[in-house]
Amino acid sequence: MFDPKYSISPRLLSMLKQIAVLVHELNKRSPEKTVQMQLLSEARASSAYASTTIEGNPLALTVVKQLLKRAPEQVGQSEREVLNYNQVLSTLDKKKLTEKLLLDMHQGLMQGLLPDEKIGRYRLEPVFVHNPRTGQVIFLPPDHQDVANLMQDLFGFVEANQDLDPVILAGLFHKQFVLIHPFVDGNGRSVRLASTVLLRDLGINLFNLLSFENYYNQNVSRYFSVVGELGNYYELSVDFSAWLEYFAEGILDELRRLDKVLTREQSKLLKLKRHHLILLEHLEKKGYIADKDYALLVDRAKATRATDFKQLVHKGLIKRMGKGPATYYVLAENED
Repeated sequence: MFDPKYSISPRLLSMLKQIAVLVHELNKRSPEKTVQMQLLSEARASSAYASTTIEGNPLALTVVKQLLKRAPEQVGQSEREVLNYNQVLSTLDKKKLTEKLLLDMHQGLMQGLLPDEKIGRYRLEPVFVHNPRTGQVIFLPPDHQDVANLMQDLFGFVEANQDLDPVILAGLFHKQFVLIHPFVDGNGRSVRLASTVLLRDLGINLFNLLSFENYYNQNVSRYFSVVGELGNYYELSVDFSAWLEYFAEGILDELRRLDKVLTREQSKLLKLKRHHLILLEHLEKKGYIADKDYALLVDRAKATRATDFKQLVHKGLIKRMGKGPATYYVLAENED
């Protein structure tokens, strides 16, 4: 059975307490549905961008956002990685992490990227972890014959330790998974999604607006240095303590980010009038609005309606598209 070595340092304990406080505060928040939809779109794009970028995907965030909106069928490998990640992420709501779910996630992540016999199943061959700069082998994961048993032990640990703080449990799972390296490819993307599923037990009502992958992508070298190890798996004596501090640090950072964003959005909405909310509600339902549409919803002069549009553009809630008579508006995160 997996029996990890770690200690709860004063710093880690302090962060766990801060996380608990932030979860409590975030659960008091009830942002407008329009804001939630906008932030959900941003979180999904950020997660897909960050998690694939960590693995070397070259697509910029702006390109990723456009790609997720259009979801074309004919794409290259880089685009496929992003689309696959987003598709799997969008199916994980309210699901419990099991071995079957993990294998299903890997199959979705690697669809069209690996041969069929290598997706949705543990590796049947040796793998090696290289230094990306020098090409030198720096870590030898366990033999492929041992992978299935090691993963069963890991899932057994998760099942037997449901009373552990979700941050600790998800963190332990994350690093041990990386060390086992159960798949021929797609390990990083798989474990980041699996850890996210475990973190749902934090009980955050607005959980889908979070993107934990973004923190790892801010300093990829640091992420790899603390989540990985050097040497041979069978010769390691791993202390998970430093990794758990880093892991908690990332969660706390993301919760703080969401708290600031919600505060900013609430400040914007507090200054909106009833006619603004009618306009935004129409956008949420239809996806776009032109002046002729707005004129049917409110009893306001043309010049006043133009001012309404300008105010919402200035607040960053909508964007103007087209020119002249063809002018229309979309939500800030839904422009074509």
